Amino acid sequence: MDKYTDLIHQTFDFPTEEFTVTNNELSFNGIPMMELVKQYGTPLRLTYLPKISSQIQKAKILFKESMEKLNYQGTYTYCYCTKSSHFSFVLEEALKNDIHIETSSSFDMPIIRALYEKGKVNKDVFVVCNGFKRELYRNHITSMINDGFKNVTPVLDHLGEIDHYEQFVEGECQLGIRLASDEEPKFQFYTSRLGINYNDVVGLYESKIKDNPKFKLKMLHYFINTGIKDTSYYWSELSRFVHKYCEMKKLCPDLDTIDIGGGFPIKTSIQFDYNYRYMIEEILRTIQRICREEGVAEPNIFTEFGIYTVGESGAHIYSILDTKLQNDKELWYMIDGSFITNLPDTWALNQRYILMALNHWDKPYQRLNIGGLTCDSQDYYNSEMHSFQVFLPKIQKEQQEPQYIGFFHTGAYQESLSGYGGIKHCLIPSPKHVIIDREADGSLKSWVFAEEQNVESMLQILGYKD
Repeated sequence: MDKYTDLIHQTFDFPTEEFTVTNNELSFNGIPMMELVKQYGTPLRLTYLPKISSQIQKAKILFKESMEKLNYQGTYTYCYCTKSSHFSFVLEEALKNDIHIETSSSFDMPIIRALYEKGKVNKDVFVVCNGFKRELYRNHITSMINDGFKNVTPVLDHLGEIDHYEQFVEGECQLGIRLASDEEPKFQFYTSRLGINYNDVVGLYESKIKDNPKFKLKMLHYFINTGIKDTSYYWSELSRFVHKYCEMKKLCPDLDTIDIGGGFPIKTSIQFDYNYRYMIEEILRTIQRICREEGVAEPNIFTEFGIYTVGESGAHIYSILDTKLQNDKELWYMIDGSFITNLPDTWALNQRYILMALNHWDKPYQRLNIGGLTCDSQDYYNSEMHSFQVFLPKIQKEQQEPQYIGFFHTGAYQESLSGYGGIKHCLIPSPKHVIIDREADGSLKSWVFAEEQNVESMLQILGYKD
């Protein structure tokens, strides 16, 4: 029977920039994974900080080079979408790269104040405030504007939101307007619930912004759920949005910026062929062409990449506790964790991640299903992006070292969706979380951000302990 290493090398162009194998053990971004397992155990959640910076720099360089190639006259600003991961180590790493911030809820704003107190941002930082805003969120926004955070920009999500800023902002205020995009044809409804209808934008500007010295409309914003993809739907919505920008620019001289949202994909398979440079150039060409046709200056461009920024920095590591053959052909590997509680997107959205064995690459492989620890029948993983099945090294009865596996590029949203540090299905604990960085000389350093959740914390949350 072929070895696991033969399967990977025959299926993919392997090794890659991120993944290499030495002595039948996997390395991820130069991190020997088995050394990490021996030091910290499993289940284990890790974040590799340098990947956050490299992702940001890649996008910034590509936008810069593409703008120079096309002689695009506007500027580019990279914002990080905080809801992808709110952890302090993520924000602080991202902010090393001269970026700005996009928020979506009231509790984001105290995070920015905390970053300011630590000297990680100054009062010039752009804060693009998205979302449907309850009173507390609006109060935080106006408080920060009144405290001198001059680039805190509420993006109006409904027609009545502006009345709050009219009442409570003391000086001038920059505004954005989110336009409600049409959803893709197969979606369950036609127009996004987020943002303001295209037909209402001119009336909102004329009635409440144009003649009010307190407000300057600086930005139009849009976002589509499918992300930035080379599809007729994406180009149609982008073109529609840019035409609306041109219409508004002719009415509003202060308007000079568009925010095209997030949506850059990440690698969810070793085989990944997304052409970032091509997509950036085509976006710029589309904006440039429409603006020239309309006789309007090219706008500055904001993006707010979240998954792209932090997703590829993360991994979840498990050991195989045991195997179960449930019938003639359904073999199960049982992990020391849960998909529903640790990687909820695999359960809720059928999200696939890069899955590879950490050790035993010289062993034969077999087809199998992977089962989680909860009692839920949906707590399983049995297909990859490239295949409707999973293959891993065959576990031999006589082998001394357990089989370890890793799910890679899991750095976005999973803690937020699963309820980090809280109560999860079947009381499965949050895994130990380790942060990995590099010293100035390139050597690795790591530390524990959070130990595996213990029974005392759960009992306290549930009210059994004071």
